[in-house]
Amino acid sequence: MNRIDRLFNEKKGEILSVYITAGYPGLNDTPAIVRALQEYGADMVEIGIPFSDPLADGPVIQQSSQVALGNGMTLKLLFSQLAEIRNNIHIPLVLMGYLNPVLQMGMETFLENCSETGMDGVIIPDLPPDVYEAEYRDHFKKHGIHLSLLITPHATADRINRIARLSGGFLYMVADASTTGAKASIGLHQIEYFKRIEKMNLPVPGLIGFGISSHETFTTACKHARGAIIGSAFIKTLGEEGSLEEKIGAFIRSIRTG
Repeated sequence: MNRIDRLFNEKKGEILSVYITAGYPGLNDTPAIVRALQEYGADMVEIGIPFSDPLADGPVIQQSSQVALGNGMTLKLLFSQLAEIRNNIHIPLVLMGYLNPVLQMGMETFLENCSETGMDGVIIPDLPPDVYEAEYRDHFKKHGIHLSLLITPHATADRINRIARLSGGFLYMVADASTTGAKASIGLHQIEYFKRIEKMNLPVPGLIGFGISSHETFTTACKHARGAIIGSAFIKTLGEEGSLEEKIGAFIRSIRTG
């Protein structure tokens, strides 16, 4: 069974997925960060593939991507770093990135590398659902890799249902129609959107992302979905002074317990 499916089967709520940028803050830090996130209680890790033009990302993740690229991170290097990661990592791992670097490698080669390194899922925000269904879905299934698609607050019910049917593992519920970035709170209009999705009884579970940055916002999101995804707030923490272990442990505790 895919590890994402196992996670959602075994844990019914408060699933915490944490986004990191591969190659940030240091070129070779990614495996150690993943290990520390598992140790301190993250349920899943999304490993971001740095890209020069990350349209959906806010300034914090954009800056981390530029640093990672400057450090020398590439998709090929990332796969080499992940080659041994399954020796001591049991939680689900998801690669998140834009379509351009994936197509430069070749979708089939990319998926083969995902399978060989023990990746469980992929998120490609700029891959149109129609293109995925027509050209790539069979390739993902062949390699046992889930593709999680995104929905936004302005999506129609028909579109949400269709995207949910195409998604594997989980549905990425974008909390706000903007770029990624930490927000102080979750607004009433967002809660109305979450409740609308809850009532639809979609075929895959949902995780809420974009703007989740604190114990308060994580807890609120978890009232309306199976869990939440935190990115910018964690990336910001990684850029601060201190050891990786101490920063990661303190961050996860702050999200889980406040």
